[in-house]
Amino acid sequence: MRQGPWTGRYPAAAAMVVFALVPYLVLSAALQPITPIIAKDLHTSLQAMSLASGMANAAYAVGTVLAVLLAQHFPQRRLLVLYAALLVLGSVLAAAAPDAGVYTAGHVLQGFCTSLLLIAAVPPLVVAFSISKLRWTAMILNVCIFGAVALGPLVGGVQAQANGWRPLFWIIAGIAAAALVLSLLTFQDAPPADPRATRNPLPVGLAAAGCVAMFYGASELLTHSFVDAVTLVPLVGGLALIVGLLVYQYRAKRPLLCIRPLASTLPVSGIVVAMCAAASSISAVARTAVLLRSNYTPVHLGLLQFPEFIAALITAVLLGLVFRTRGLHYLVLGGMLSLIAGILVLQSQLPPTSTLLALGSGLVGLGVGGSVAPALFIAGFSLRNNALQRVFAIIELLRAVAAFMVAPVLAHVAATVGGSPAAGTHTALWICFGIASGGTLFAVSLYALGGVRPPAPVLEVWMSGEAPAWYSPPLLDQIRDSSRATVLTEPLACDAGGQYGGPRDGDSAVPVADRQAGAVR
Repeated sequence: MRQGPWTGRYPAAAAMVVFALVPYLVLSAALQPITPIIAKDLHTSLQAMSLASGMANAAYAVGTVLAVLLAQHFPQRRLLVLYAALLVLGSVLAAAAPDAGVYTAGHVLQGFCTSLLLIAAVPPLVVAFSISKLRWTAMILNVCIFGAVALGPLVGGVQAQANGWRPLFWIIAGIAAAALVLSLLTFQDAPPADPRATRNPLPVGLAAAGCVAMFYGASELLTHSFVDAVTLVPLVGGLALIVGLLVYQYRAKRPLLCIRPLASTLPVSGIVVAMCAAASSISAVARTAVLLRSNYTPVHLGLLQFPEFIAALITAVLLGLVFRTRGLHYLVLGGMLSLIAGILVLQSQLPPTSTLLALGSGLVGLGVGGSVAPALFIAGFSLRNNALQRVFAIIELLRAVAAFMVAPVLAHVAATVGGSPAAGTHTALWICFGIASGGTLFAVSLYALGGVRPPAPVLEVWMSGEAPAWYSPPLLDQIRDSSRATVLTEPLACDAGGQYGGPRDGDSAVPVADRQAGAVR
C-alpha cells in the first residue's frame, strides 16, 4: 500500500484536518463586513452576493451526504486528496475572480469541498489513532468547527478596514494548499469502505434538491418578503424534501445514512442540541453587532466579538478534561444554559453597549463551544465506531441547515419587523432565545423520559468496534408499555455498508453493560 513520509504521525494528520476545515468556516463568518466591497469590485448586486453565499452553504450541506456515498465505492484516501485539490482550485477561483460568476463558482466549490473533507478526514483522525489521542481530536474538532466561525468577524473586520477582500481570499487559498500538501505527506492508501453497499443516488438527490431550494429561498429574503412565492415556496418545498430524506432513510433496508440507529435517547438529544445551538448562536451575535456598525470601525466591532473565539478555546480545554467522564453530558447542559444567558444579555439593551456586546459574545461562545462538538460525540458514542462517517454526515447536514438557513431568516425579521432595526433585532433575539431554550428543555426531557443517568463513555469498547461506548435507551423508555421487556442489549447497529444489524456473532447473549465492564477490567 502506498504511504506518505508522514503516515501515522498524529500532529501532521491533525494539522491537515485543521487546514482543511478552517478556511471556509472562517470565511463564512468573515463575509458580512466585506460583502459590499466584493460586490462593488465585481460590479454585482448585494442580492447576487447573498445568492452566492446561500449556494455555497447549500453545497456544504449536500457534500456531507455525497461524501458518504463515494467513500463506500472508491479508495477513501485518494478521494481525500482529490477533495483537497478541488478546495485549492475553488479558493483560487474565488480569490482571482474577474466577475461574479467565477467568484460564485469558486465559493460554492469551497463550501462543497470543505464538507467532503470533513467526512473524509475527521473520522479517520478519531478512530485510527490511540485512545490517548481521542481527547485531543475532540478539542481540535471543537476549535475547527466553532472556533473558526467565531474568529470570522474579526478577520473580516480587519480586511474591511483595509478596504479590500482579495488578500483574505488568497490567504484562504494558501491554507487550502497547505491542507493538500499535508494530505499527500500523510497519505496511506485505503480501500473503499464497502463496495457492496448501496449505490442508490436518491438520498444525495433529495439532499441536493432540498438544500438548494431552502438556501435559495433564504437568500432571496434580502430583497423579497417572507410570503413572496420566490422565497416561501423554495423554503417550504426544500424543508419537505429534507424531511422526506430522513423518513426515506429511516425506512430503507439498505440506507446510506444511519437514521434508525440514531433514533434513541442520547443521539436524538445530541442532534437536537447541536441544531438549536447552531441556529440560535450565529444569528444572536451577528444581529446585535449589526446595530453598532455606524458607531465602530469594522476592526473594533470584530474585537468586540472576539470573546467568542476565546470562549471556544476555553470550552475546548473543558471538553478535553471531561471527555472520558459523565461530565461530557453536563458540559452540554452548561453550554446551553450559557448560550441562553448570552442571548438575554444581548437582548437587555439594544443597541448594546460595547461591554454588553463583548460579554454576550463570550457567553454565547461558551454556550456553543460547550454544546455542539460535545453533542456530536454523544451521538457518535451511541453507535459503533464504524458508523462514525454516517453519524457525522447526518449531524452536519442538519446542523448546516439549521445554522446557515435560520440566519438569513432572522436577518429578514430584524430588518422588517417593528418600527426600527432595534425593535426587529429584539424580536429576532427572542426567537433565538426560544430556539435555545426549547432545544435545552427538549433534550433534558428526553433524558428524563428515557430514564438516563448520564453515563461515562467506555472508550476501550468503542474504539475496538465491538459495541457503542454506552447504552442509549429507546426514546421515551420510561413511559412505554411496561409489559415490554427492556433488556440492555446492543441497539440496532449500522455497519460500514449501511446494513442494519444487531450484535455480532457470539455477542447476542451478552448485555452491552457487561461487555463494557469486561473491557474496563
